[in-house]
Amino acid sequence: MSIGGGRERLVVIGGDAAGMSAASQARRLRGPGELEIVAFERGHFTSFSACGIPYWVGGQVPDRDRLIARTAQEHRARDIDLRMRTEVTEIDVAGRRVRARDVDSGAESWTSYDKLVIATGARPVRPDLPGADAPGVHGVQTLDDGQALLDTLERTRGRRAVVVGAGYIGVEMAEALISRGFEVTVVNRGREPMSTLDPDMGRLVHRAMEGLGITMVDDAEVTGMLTDAGGRVRAVATRDAEFPADVVVLGIGVRPETSLARAAGLPLGAHGGLLTDPAMRVRGQEDIWAGGDCVEVLNLVSGQEQYVPLGTHANKHGQVIGTNAGGGHATFPGVVGTAVSKVCDLEIARTGLREKDARRAGLRFETVTIESTSRAGYYPGAAPMTVKMLAETRTGRLLGVQIVGREGAAKRVDVAAVALTARMTVEQMTALDLGYAPPFSPVWDPVLVAARKAASKVRSG
Repeated sequence: MSIGGGRERLVVIGGDAAGMSAASQARRLRGPGELEIVAFERGHFTSFSACGIPYWVGGQVPDRDRLIARTAQEHRARDIDLRMRTEVTEIDVAGRRVRARDVDSGAESWTSYDKLVIATGARPVRPDLPGADAPGVHGVQTLDDGQALLDTLERTRGRRAVVVGAGYIGVEMAEALISRGFEVTVVNRGREPMSTLDPDMGRLVHRAMEGLGITMVDDAEVTGMLTDAGGRVRAVATRDAEFPADVVVLGIGVRPETSLARAAGLPLGAHGGLLTDPAMRVRGQEDIWAGGDCVEVLNLVSGQEQYVPLGTHANKHGQVIGTNAGGGHATFPGVVGTAVSKVCDLEIARTGLREKDARRAGLRFETVTIESTSRAGYYPGAAPMTVKMLAETRTGRLLGVQIVGREGAAKRVDVAAVALTARMTVEQMTALDLGYAPPFSPVWDPVLVAARKAASKVRSG
């Protein structure tokens, strides 16, 4: 029953992937006469691809608007009351209402809800260091961020760029800056780039990035951004060195934006994300759902909660939430942790557990690493590929796969993602009927070669 005794009201906080997917799916199931939908978005854009920003900055995507899947006007045409440039500042769970503030005018008002969706996303990690807010230092989380960075790149006379951080955002922004003709230095706190890989696989990424002309500085802690007399960034400082910079891009990662949820007393996990049940309901709440980069999810391999901020999950969360809020039934079972990236022509992929993840989960495991090629070795264009595979000792259950290679390498990880979801053993994987022709694969696909080697090691172990 609704608050006013008439149609129900669904309030959505956040106008990107999870929030607007939920709103759209709920609208498909229930018309405006049954369900009023009000959505709040504090930014200038809705339903955009943050994952595409590095490729827009790098010039591969020529126009910002191509990253917008659905405009505010398109959402409103479907009877969704989408209020842009409006920030929710408080959730009153007991009173079933939210307080919102118009970003431009400062005017505040309360809106009641029957059902609530929290899709507040993530916030970029910005170090609390001297000069971190200086002109020329950029994060890249929103389209506004991307435009600001492009404006700086076009204005600056110098061609020296420093990227702080070497995760997905860092390596992708390094490629973007190389594409625009900048000399790029990547300063990384970890032992190797791509901490989502094991260090031995990250080392392959390190070598390849140096081969592309990128200066890699690993195991280095940034102590501040140095500025010139006008206050503009001129260098990035570590404990041991200074790296001249005409522009600095922060690629340190993101954290769940859950300050509203925390203030409202909603349950958060070890990583700071909201905790939900399989229907994406916030635990302990009947009419509040959460999804996207502000939640933690179940890792189906380790059985532990994990923070995995990816657009693929956010859209699936939104579909599940919208179905349930619209009166249907859907669940989100969890993830296996699949992700792909690239820097220039180097492809990077991973799924499942790293070695340290498996140890943390209390699993005993074997590892194998194989070298192969993306096509039959005799076929033109065959490129090298390294595959690392983890399998559980005794049972042989697949635990994880990491791939670093050239064209055709990254998407092979999808085979492993399906195998992980199905809880297959490496022995079972060796019999998979994968497609073969010389232009696409050796007669034994690299993933199957790794599975054969892992199965042999498990049997003899």
